[in-house]
Amino acid sequence: MPEGSGQAGWLMPANENSVADGEVVLGRVSAVFGIKGWLKVHSYTEPRDAILAFRNWSLELDGKSRRVTVTEGRKQGNSLVVCLDGVTDRDTAATLLGAEIRVPRAQLPELPDGQYYWGDLQGMQVKQRDGRLLGTVAYLMATGANDVLVVQEGKREILIPFVTGKVILGVDTNKGVISVDWEWD
Repeated sequence: MPEGSGQAGWLMPANENSVADGEVVLGRVSAVFGIKGWLKVHSYTEPRDAILAFRNWSLELDGKSRRVTVTEGRKQGNSLVVCLDGVTDRDTAATLLGAEIRVPRAQLPELPDGQYYWGDLQGMQVKQRDGRLLGTVAYLMATGANDVLVVQEGKREILIPFVTGKVILGVDTNKGVISVDWEWD
């Protein structure tokens, strides 16, 4: 996405894009599809089918991790469906329901300047142009028009549109600071 498009990045998590042990959550297993072990997946990537570019997944469920290989994957109506190596029946597939789909952070493509993965923005401090601290990025959400930073300051949440050049003045990933021009009151 071009700089200034108002898009924060390629990963589009529903609530947050958690990173654990160097892995990034790209989606979750949402349902069983058919009787041959296929699964429906809910993708957090943008575009949604970008998750299919990754063939080696780690599935995290109930504190346990399982490495799997995607042998086939495709769009199916409004959904995405996948076939995993070794999962050949509906009962086995059902044991994976709700699993988070993770890949190593190192496998994600490099982004051009001005684009960011949501997970990289979470936890960053958000400061007004005069240096006042507004809070910390809790998570991001997609609204259609542009992405929105959800900034927490104590118990209060501040919603800030991620529009570069107008509202977002700069992102310093080294310092962990996002500079904004935004009056929250």
